[in-house]
Amino acid sequence: MPLKASPSDQALLLDLQKLDTGVQQLAHRGKQLPELTALGEIETQTAALRVRLTAEEGTLEDAQRELARIESDVAVVDAREKRDRDRLQTSSSQKDITALEQELAALANRRSDLEDLELEVMERVELHGSVVSATHAELQALAARRDTTAAARDISLAAIETEREHGVADRATIAGKVPPELLALYERQRERYGVGASHLRARVSSASGVELTGSDLAAVRSAAPDDVLLCPDSQAILVRTDESGI
Repeated sequence: MPLKASPSDQALLLDLQKLDTGVQQLAHRGKQLPELTALGEIETQTAALRVRLTAEEGTLEDAQRELARIESDVAVVDAREKRDRDRLQTSSSQKDITALEQELAALANRRSDLEDLELEVMERVELHGSVVSATHAELQALAARRDTTAAARDISLAAIETEREHGVADRATIAGKVPPELLALYERQRERYGVGASHLRARVSSASGVELTGSDLAAVRSAAPDDVLLCPDSQAILVRTDESGI
């Protein structure tokens, strides 16, 4: 026996469908927030900056190690110069004095070369250090943007959740007024086809957007007002009202 329900009970399904659609749209909106896109872009930029920072820090560390090596060489020259001067002051051999003076001259040249190289490497260390500091600053700025954007996202999601809760509460109220068998059919069709109820307006089914054919329209016209009909295209419950044009 075909399912029967009063036109007023069937009309409740349109309100129910509207609320269900609204809840679905809220879920979709929650997944499409611009803040989520922005956070994804920030994470991509952050990852790229971290890779760049690793390379920059490696270059800086190489320069720092080179500087440390040069400073170590300078310290060796200092120690040898001090040793030679001490020996020069105590030596009485002209041959030794001449050899020490020659070695001190060579050490002086070596010191001069090392100091020039040290200055060059110090400049590189300073330059690479500035680059690393700039990248750290960029990362900090991105982190601040991420925090601000995440806070905005949370506010938007909270607003959506509040709307959803209201929609769910309203749905429960309306669903409680729908006869159980009619509600069960609505839920079944909605689960299977995505839409549970379709408004027949001006002979067009709102769920499918298709105008009923002559034979389908004749079947609808011949049905009793309390007959529960299905849309031939969407398989949703076809709700007839004064706007149906039949």
